[in-house]
Amino acid sequence: MENPLDLGAYFDRIRWRGPTAPTYATLAGLLDAHVARIPFENFDVLLGRPVRLDLEGLQAKLVHAKRGGYCFEHASLFAAVLEAVGFTPVRHAARVIVFRPRTEVARDHMFLSVAVEGARYVVDPGFGPFGSRLPVPLDEAGIQPAHATHRMARDGTDWVLHAPRDGAQMAAWVSAMDVENPIDFEVTNHYIATHPASLFTNWIIASAVTPDGRMNLMNRDFTHLRDGTATKGDVPDRLALRTLIAEHFGFDLPELETIRVPAIPGWG
Repeated sequence: MENPLDLGAYFDRIRWRGPTAPTYATLAGLLDAHVARIPFENFDVLLGRPVRLDLEGLQAKLVHAKRGGYCFEHASLFAAVLEAVGFTPVRHAARVIVFRPRTEVARDHMFLSVAVEGARYVVDPGFGPFGSRLPVPLDEAGIQPAHATHRMARDGTDWVLHAPRDGAQMAAWVSAMDVENPIDFEVTNHYIATHPASLFTNWIIASAVTPDGRMNLMNRDFTHLRDGTATKGDVPDRLALRTLIAEHFGFDLPELETIRVPAIPGWG
């Protein structure tokens, strides 16, 4: 089937004017630009809207409406972009262990691996504040950035992504690196977006790169990271939420003034 991706519109969205040959420089540049321009957010779930993973739906939301999304949306779109420029991304699932141990979490995170120039890299555009803006090498043959923020490490037969948090390194997700198919993520996406026990049907989780750092939001609590300094604050009501998103995330969503967030007392 022909790839219905509008590559030009995507490049405009992430402001990419660099090379498109399937090299490490292209891979690293595209990932950095994608993370810088397309935020992480789960508002459609809390608004009761379906989360589409087909390319038409992904482009309508993340590209043309200039919205963000969560891991399935980011990784699915980015995989299509990589395929369109000549890479062969492989889809994988992981258990996120930032908040709970691996025995208590499902394989509900999507990321990619890409082989390029004799090495293999993890590419994870949809991990919000914990994601790497550069490909993370899986072996010593890979290019290691001068100021690496993330690393992959073996744990038996699994791989663990280590990411920075509060000035230290933490185990962020664990994966067997099995090859997954798009249909696998359709099934998991349905659970994440609809099940009453899903984190995303109960919490606001959003993160965006800003001109001076990053804005992270979890329910009513926000952290604005600027030049190594963290400013913390509270979002008192839905109107303030809409204002914060419009200011720092690059889109205005009027429906946020009526959003239902079970984890926030008083918001219903």
